[in-house]
Amino acid sequence: MKEFDPDAAAAEGSGVYGLPFTPAESRVVIVPVPFEATTSYGGGTSRGPAAVFEASKQVDLFDHETGKPYQAGIAMLDVPRKIVRWNAEARKLAKKARPDVKKVNAYSDRMNEWVYLQTRVLLDGGKMPVILGGDHSVPFGAMRAYSEKYPGLGILHLDAHADLRDAYEGFNWSHASIFHNVITKLHGVGRLVQVGIRDLGMAENEMIARSNGRIVTFFDPDVAMRREHGTPFAAIADEIVAALPDDVYLSWDIDGLDPTLCPGTGTPVPGGLSWNDAIGLLRAIRRAKKRIVGLDLCEVAPGETEWDANVGARLLYKMIGFALLTQTA
Repeated sequence: MKEFDPDAAAAEGSGVYGLPFTPAESRVVIVPVPFEATTSYGGGTSRGPAAVFEASKQVDLFDHETGKPYQAGIAMLDVPRKIVRWNAEARKLAKKARPDVKKVNAYSDRMNEWVYLQTRVLLDGGKMPVILGGDHSVPFGAMRAYSEKYPGLGILHLDAHADLRDAYEGFNWSHASIFHNVITKLHGVGRLVQVGIRDLGMAENEMIARSNGRIVTFFDPDVAMRREHGTPFAAIADEIVAALPDDVYLSWDIDGLDPTLCPGTGTPVPGGLSWNDAIGLLRAIRRAKKRIVGLDLCEVAPGETEWDANVGARLLYKMIGFALLTQTA
């Protein structure tokens, strides 16, 4: 580390963010999960981890708000070949004229177990595993592991969609169903707090209403209306964070942002959070002295340019930086 210059260009063969760390040397270990078997509209998220890796090398390591998060050690595991293979096989089955739902669900089961075991091992080793999708189905196994380690865990879910559908299109582990699965299967999750939501079905709306406060949703149009009437976003962010338990897991679908920041993502929706709004949520968590224990970033899909991956890499670095700050405060 003494010979490493954080202001220099990323060296050839360097790791994520141009860093020299191995996973064993790192506090933060990024687990790439290039899986998008159940994508229902646009595709490409399976290429997200590799694209974010490359874009990360353009990110300056000193951050005005979080300081030097790289000093804790950040490394990314190699893109797992078997997940690439499972994804290709499952996508082929899912896109048939008559999708083989049973076999696709079986592939998703295997992927979930793989993510769970990777996360569990890293947590047991004192690391902070970070899941990098792939579509938004992929972090279920990580949330399972985190909720076992931190009972009563709160999830801050940034997304354009509620993701509360039950077995969407017949796929048990659809990207549109992840939080239905979290709420019904992970009893260690105390509360789900959703932000940016602006596209949902009637059954999802009813699930929120019937959750007895376990799901708290800050709908994007409601937030926009309050801002029109003069409520500053910082005050709204404080309300959002106040709904969370002390231990927080971030599950952020990049399409929760304004789609000008992520035009290549699979299911973009007008509206959403600005860059500064999203970072404002992280500031609010720190302001409330709550702890970000883990996180994922999903649905980054490389488009015709490197823009989506560039935004994804920078957002991920901010999320990691604030997580580390909240853990040492």
